[in-house]
Amino acid sequence: MNGARTAAERHVPVLAARCLDLLRPALADGGTLVDATLGMGGHSELVLREIPAARVIGIDRDAEAIALASARLASHRERFRAVRTTYDRIAEVAGQGVEAVLMDLGVSSLQLDETDRGFSYGQDAPLDMRMDPSSGESAADLLARAPESELRTILHRFGEERFAARITREIVRVRADHRIERSGELVDIVRRSIPAAARRHGGNPAKRTFQALRIAVNRELEILADALPAALDALLPGGRIVILSYHSLEDRIVKQELHRRSTSSAPPGLPELDEHRPTFRLLTRGAELADETEIAANPRSSSVRLRAAERIPGGTP
Repeated sequence: MNGARTAAERHVPVLAARCLDLLRPALADGGTLVDATLGMGGHSELVLREIPAARVIGIDRDAEAIALASARLASHRERFRAVRTTYDRIAEVAGQGVEAVLMDLGVSSLQLDETDRGFSYGQDAPLDMRMDPSSGESAADLLARAPESELRTILHRFGEERFAARITREIVRVRADHRIERSGELVDIVRRSIPAAARRHGGNPAKRTFQALRIAVNRELEILADALPAALDALLPGGRIVILSYHSLEDRIVKQELHRRSTSSAPPGLPELDEHRPTFRLLTRGAELADETEIAANPRSSSVRLRAAERIPGGTP
């Protein structure tokens, strides 16, 4: 059973060594890291172990994640505290500012591994998908409530699913007879909605539908769009941010905001005044990917895109 295994046994942090290298300069002299997506605490554990002067504040909306990470980090309790909230409230957590922020986006290992959470298309389970199971509507609620046009938009926008119209028509047909409550039934609906030729490539055909519903249920892109500017504003001069994204929708938001902060806003041909100067410098050339060794050791790193930036001393948001 998953519950009998520790967080350390269940979770291998993605690109852990690279994240540590990028964060260390900001934390070596006693800085604070906000781990904005604490999960099971893998990245936080590495920072606390390898940078003795660092302190960590972990944010997560999932009560089970908070409990598991807190147990994992119990030996560092004097330098660690956890806050249960959504990470778009990072300004409240950061107070007067922090030296580093880490965002490991998307669904966590905990949520994928817990069969009763309904995140995985590979296991039949109640169709929930909430990162905080105590609030909001579940994926089953969304499928039962949303008009066909809204469902089609969700699948197209958040899953980039080219057969969104076919899938939503079948969902509407099925739900007229009964409520869709199980992930296994949704997988079957998707599979029979997609032409046979398209099912032969690209893995499980339900992957994009499950991604889209998860993003919609948890308002992931809305929260990221609010959280990222707040995180950048919370960094002190010389502070660093590292973001791990797992699909193009997340990465596009990250790329655009980091580009905006690291590029002069002076109109072409006019002098660059102080208010036009960039406030951040990029620490990565584009998005860094996991290498073959990392992917072999940790398959969940196969789709990761890492970007990082540093607050320029003297810069203003």
